[in-house]
Amino acid sequence: MYMQLSLNQKQLCEYICNQLNTFFLDYDSVTEKNLMSFLTDSIERLEYCFSKINNKYFFDGKSTIFNHLNGDQYAMLLYFLSNTAYVNKRSSKDITLASKIYLLNKALHGIDAFYEVELPKIFLFIHPLGTVLGRASYSDYLIVYQRCGVGTNKDSSPTLGKYLTLHPGSSILGESNIGENCSIASDSLLIDRDLKDNSIYYGNPGNNRSRTNEMYNKIWF
Repeated sequence: MYMQLSLNQKQLCEYICNQLNTFFLDYDSVTEKNLMSFLTDSIERLEYCFSKINNKYFFDGKSTIFNHLNGDQYAMLLYFLSNTAYVNKRSSKDITLASKIYLLNKALHGIDAFYEVELPKIFLFIHPLGTVLGRASYSDYLIVYQRCGVGTNKDSSPTLGKYLTLHPGSSILGESNIGENCSIASDSLLIDRDLKDNSIYYGNPGNNRSRTNEMYNKIWF
């Protein structure tokens, strides 16, 4: 398997460098050599992630596909790139690079996915404007839409099971343990509460209900 890139790797590296150096005029320019050292690994991570997505814009059955002008795909790459730079840092300059990539992603796509946060190997952003993905234990096959929130409450953070979908405007906070194959309905808030496997949660702490989720999302292979 290989990934079809709308720009070859050298062009993509130059493209990202140009954006970073345009946004952050701090006289500490990002070099293509430094960025490329993290971009190769990030594309490998992206390719594996896309290979699990049952959508023709991500995987055509033979190869994965990346388009730098697809906002969801580019947001996912920038998260992987910032996290890769952080995890494989060699000096404080790489922390600065991770910070710039994270902020570029935030500026371009309106998503706050901090480079220290360990998102799963397999996830999908669907026009995630206004989404904040904070401290949590994440699992594979995560889908997040716009205006979603994940994070701490009173210094406790959630644990999320596989095949979780966060619909628009939904949030999971605090000491919450979410089972496998769960969905949080649009504009719902779950805080300091457990949710068993195969559940769909609706509502807020004062008025909520749940029902059985009978099927896994067909977006995943």
